Amino acid sequence: MDGKPLAALDYAQLIAAVAKHRDRGAFSALFDHFAPRIKAYLMRAGAGEALADELAQEALLAVWRKADTFDGARATAATWIFTIARNLRTDRFRKEWRHVPVGDDLPDTIDQAMAPDESLSDAERGERVRDALRLLPPEQVKVIELSFFEDQPHAEIARTLGIPLGTVKSRIRIAMTKLRDLVGDLS
Repeated sequence: MDGKPLAALDYAQLIAAVAKHRDRGAFSALFDHFAPRIKAYLMRAGAGEALADELAQEALLAVWRKADTFDGARATAATWIFTIARNLRTDRFRKEWRHVPVGDDLPDTIDQAMAPDESLSDAERGERVRDALRLLPPEQVKVIELSFFEDQPHAEIARTLGIPLGTVKSRIRIAMTKLRDLVGDLS
């Protein structure tokens, strides 16, 4: 491509070209555009640079493999691609948590970097969040539950609740602002 940004429709067309013709040029354009954006997104979500780079490549490899499953009527190309990346990140973290040692495999020493009295316990944090959620309007609680606890993409929440995507995003933003004000610092 000549460096000009493509419209969302163009990305969908590139995915279609990959699906139908295994078009390497179309895939290259998708990769060039989305790889750095996915990496930045994953790093903002807490992944280290190496992991973010690896997951961005895996996400785009999945785009190559699954291009024929893309449905432009259900999501934009960007939403579909970022959902793949987010799901890969979630799967990676779940996999890593399954490998936490138990029983005799536990280390002999405990990291004393943060003493128990220096931070809230997980139970205290959870209780503060639950109390704050009880103070939100039900429609805001519902979008928070679907987005953060059930890990549903915003478009899916909109379909589930029968409301516009913009309303979902607005409710999440407003709810998160209220939660930050109500909960305060959790460190």
